[in-house]
Amino acid sequence: MLRRLLAALIHPCFVPSSSSGSSMFYAVRRGRRIGVYQTWEECREQVNRYPAASFKKFASEADAWSFVGSEAPQSSSHSAGTNGISSLTQKSDSYWNEVETASPSYSTCKRPSEQSLEEESNRKHVKYNETYSAPSVSKDKFSYMGDCVVVYTDGCCSSNGRRKARAGVGVYWGPGHPLNTSDRLSGRQTNQRAEIHAACKAIEQAKSQNIKKLVLYTDSKFTINGITSWVDNWKNNGWRTSTGKDVINKEDFERLDKLSEGMEIQWMHVPGHAGFTGNEAADRLAREGAGKQNS
Repeated sequence: MLRRLLAALIHPCFVPSSSSGSSMFYAVRRGRRIGVYQTWEECREQVNRYPAASFKKFASEADAWSFVGSEAPQSSSHSAGTNGISSLTQKSDSYWNEVETASPSYSTCKRPSEQSLEEESNRKHVKYNETYSAPSVSKDKFSYMGDCVVVYTDGCCSSNGRRKARAGVGVYWGPGHPLNTSDRLSGRQTNQRAEIHAACKAIEQAKSQNIKKLVLYTDSKFTINGITSWVDNWKNNGWRTSTGKDVINKEDFERLDKLSEGMEIQWMHVPGHAGFTGNEAADRLAREGAGKQNS
């Protein structure tokens, strides 16, 4: 059955034509890297010659992600501190650095710009206590994909990029879970920082529960790309982007990178505001956090 499926997908009639104008989504539920891809070539890299691969083509991104989430992800093993990534597209580090210093966004929460140049000159430096403690939570209170614990994170910022910006972080472990978190972001109030620190909070909490394997869902491709693709290059380049500019979120990514050490994290991108329960719950928590007083 698998061979017939592979043969069908490899046939040229299944390869999307660039001239057709149609957009298809290739969902990999079991393969080298779990996720949703926009081209068959990317999908084939994940499933070709992979034992018992599971994948399917969809017309909508939401249906593709539903297929991916219906079964525990099976990916190649990662050593401690190595991160897996599943996402549709990736943009360069220099692109996101430009987004950080773009003109203010006037939407109430999220995307895409981060701060005005005036805010940048008054940036606050915040020191964090890397030790997080919480009461022990029974293992049966968590959701699992295989032997990995599942968590959803989100960050938001009202009046993003403006003087009165208010940012919050949300971490969602499940309905009524004692570790569910809704906090105001400390320091510089931007959406991208909120996204990064929501992931930091989840990893801190996971470590407090002696969780070593984590599937972390976020709608922030910036956070995923930063921690999985760009951090090592930034460190080698003296924390400069590919175009030679200073990395604006250096301290935030340094913290996320340090917290990720000793963890096996499967970074999963999920479309924001697309009806995915965990993402919507994390978003609500982040918005609640943005309404709180800053400590």
